[in-house]
Amino acid sequence: MEVEKLKKAVGKEASFLVESGMRLGLGTGSTVAYFLVSLSERLARGELADIVGVASSVWTEERAGELGISLTSLAENPVLDLTVDGADEVDPHLNLIKGLGGALLREKIIAQASSRLAIMVDESKMVEQLGTKAPVPVEVVPFEWKIHLGFINSMGAEAILRATSEGDALVTDNGNFILDCYFNDGLQLPERFEQELSLRSGIVESGLFMQMATEVLVGKVSGAVNTLYAKQGI
Repeated sequence: MEVEKLKKAVGKEASFLVESGMRLGLGTGSTVAYFLVSLSERLARGELADIVGVASSVWTEERAGELGISLTSLAENPVLDLTVDGADEVDPHLNLIKGLGGALLREKIIAQASSRLAIMVDESKMVEQLGTKAPVPVEVVPFEWKIHLGFINSMGAEAILRATSEGDALVTDNGNFILDCYFNDGLQLPERFEQELSLRSGIVESGLFMQMATEVLVGKVSGAVNTLYAKQGI
């Protein structure tokens, strides 16, 4: 099955996790786009009511508005029932790499405010070890951002500034830059890497989501969608 069809199937399946009255966290990315469409269709059919969401990016905010999905904020709803988002890699313990869409900081803020974090992926995103296919995004403030390159590279990574198609530094919705951190043999100690980053002034957040996902919906080539739970893993 084509990747886009897999994403559509997973997005539709994830929409059935939503129940009336829920306060949702709305992720960012191509699979989330399909989820938002399916969610809006359920709302239009009258299957759901009293749904509001917190958007994790300007893109999500705009798309939700176009689809008629009501939005709120964490100030108004500090505890969310469910966040639905995508991921770039998922390991056997359902730890994640996220942020290739550039929204990792807001996505993590929303995920931490959620009782459940449901992740949508196709089976190509399932890996034995984080960092084997996707880089770890690290969001940094623009001020003297180059000083972080040597620090990150000393931990076995190759950090590269994410750029736009025009060659300029990509700027996040928060006005920051992103360093994509590549590992030749995968990230051996992700918890340690995340801890070291958290101690560094100027580094805002990483795309490592450790022990945060409660469930992962995996689109299979066969067309089936399997759900993995945090205690179950692969």
